[in-house]
Amino acid sequence: MPFDYKKEYREFYMPKNKPSIVTVPPMNYIAVRGEGDPNAEDGAYKQAIGLLYGIAYTIKMSKKGDHQIDGYFDYVVPPLEGFWWQDGSADIDYAHKESFKWISVIRLPDFVTKADCDWAIEEATRKKKTDFSKVEFFTYDEGLCVQCMHIGSYDDEPATVALMHEYAESQGYALDITDVRMHHEIYLSDARKVAPEKLKTVIRHPIKKA
Repeated sequence: MPFDYKKEYREFYMPKNKPSIVTVPPMNYIAVRGEGDPNAEDGAYKQAIGLLYGIAYTIKMSKKGDHQIDGYFDYVVPPLEGFWWQDGSADIDYAHKESFKWISVIRLPDFVTKADCDWAIEEATRKKKTDFSKVEFFTYDEGLCVQCMHIGSYDDEPATVALMHEYAESQGYALDITDVRMHHEIYLSDARKVAPEKLKTVIRHPIKKA
């Protein structure tokens, strides 16, 4: 059976739909940075997702080619994630998606190095005749956070976020969103196939001791 990060690390990918405190260790990702409304047809965000999955599957299928990665084991490609912010604000204003800035990411297995990532970018560019140069190897140490499973539309996230902040404060923590610690979402549902009211999204915010 392929290794499935969602099942093996349930505390990070399958929290309950009530807030909890979690310490997230450093992880490596492939990432694409951008800005603008994620819902825009043929916009930068949707293009970024295509680039990420192109590289994710090039790495996953490397076992069948000449580039053999040390320590490789079969695995399920982890879910799409995103770090989001708007300049000058610690909050997310869902009414102004055009001002969103984001880093869209997919987690990498620990055996994948930057050199392997660079190989995959070159390989995918050659095979798919597409420019994958926007994809980068990205390490992020998220640390102490409050998180919650949000079930429903992305536009309804503020209610879940409010519960998260109330819970964190009740446990003696303060919100710690900064230029390098951001609003984080993990997408467990395919929005193209799942009704908005049934979407499952892990929402995570950085915190610190009050």
